[in-house]
Amino acid sequence: MIKDSGRKILSIAVRTEKNGPMQEIDLVSASPDGGLDGDLPAPAHRRITLLSTDQWAQTTTELGANLPWHTRRANILLDGGSLEGLIGSTVRLGDLTVKVNAETKPCGLMDKIHMGLREALVPDCRGGVYGEIVEGGTIKVGDALTVG
Repeated sequence: MIKDSGRKILSIAVRTEKNGPMQEIDLVSASPDGGLDGDLPAPAHRRITLLSTDQWAQTTTELGANLPWHTRRANILLDGGSLEGLIGSTVRLGDLTVKVNAETKPCGLMDKIHMGLREALVPDCRGGVYGEIVEGGTIKVGDALTVG
C-alpha cells in the first residue's frame, strides 16, 4: 500500500565536482546505474541523499549561521521533520523508486565549509538519509514523497 507522507520536494541539487559547488536545479532524471544526471558518481547504495528543512533549520540555528541547505551536499530537500523513520523503507519521489538505506553521517568536509557543522549534524539524523535508486525516472520540485 502506498501512503502519501505529506512531504514535498522543495529543492534539488547536484554536486558539480568533488568538494566543489552544488548546482540547484528544478528537475532531474536518474537511473539505478548512474544516479542523478549531472551529479558526481556515488556507490549504488547511496546514489541519492535526502535532507529535511526542519532539521537543517535546527542545525543552522544552533550554529547561528545562515547557510544554504545544499551546504550539507544533499541532493533533495524535503519539507518537514526527521527522515529517520524512512530508513529501511522504499519511497517514491516523482517517478523514482528509492530504497532508503541509512543515515548520512557527516564527514570532515562539513567543518571545512563551516566550523562546527559536522557535530551539529550528528544528533537526531540531522544529516539526512541516503538510498539507492531502484527504479529510474524524473523528479521535480513540488513532487510528493510517498512511502510503500
